[in-house]
Amino acid sequence: MKTLVDHLGQYAEYHRDRRNIFSHFIGIPMIVVAVAVLLSRPGWEVAGLWASPALLTALAAGIFYLRLDLRFGLVMALLLGLCLWAGAALAQQGTLVWLGAGLGLFVVGWIIQFIGHYYEGRKPAFVDDLMGLVVGPLFVVAELGFLLGLRAEVEAAVEKRAGPTCIRPHKPLAS
Repeated sequence: MKTLVDHLGQYAEYHRDRRNIFSHFIGIPMIVVAVAVLLSRPGWEVAGLWASPALLTALAAGIFYLRLDLRFGLVMALLLGLCLWAGAALAQQGTLVWLGAGLGLFVVGWIIQFIGHYYEGRKPAFVDDLMGLVVGPLFVVAELGFLLGLRAEVEAAVEKRAGPTCIRPHKPLAS
C-alpha cells in the first residue's frame, strides 16, 4: 500500500502553482459536499442517523484516510461527517432543492478546479490515476495543515518529491 507521502507527493506533482492549490481550497470542498448531497438519496433514518450510499462512501473513504495517517484521518473523518450532515439535510428536502444543490455545487466546484488547472498548465491528477479523486480532499487538508505550520516533516517529504510551490506564468494545458 502506498504511504501518505506517496499519495500526497504524486498528487502534488500536478499541483505546484499556488493559484491552482488555492482553487482546490474552494472547488474540492464544493465537490465533496455535492457528492454527499447526491448520494444521500435514497436514504433512511436509522437510530437518528441518515443511512444512505453517502454514508457507505464516507465510511470507506474515512477508513482509507485513517489507514494512511491517524491525524489527517481524524480531520478527514470529522469533515466527512459534516458533509454527511449537510447531504442528509438537503436530501430530505424536495427533489428540486436536493438535485439543484447537489448538481450546482458539483458543476461549479469542477469549473473552479479547471480554472486552477488552467493556471497550472497541467491536467488534473485523476486523469492519470483515479485515486486522485480520493486523494484530492486529503491534499487540501494537508495543504491547510502546512500553511498552519503543522506536519513540517510531511510537507518536506512532499516537496522533495514534487518540488516547491510557486506562481508560474500561464502555459497551455499539457496532456
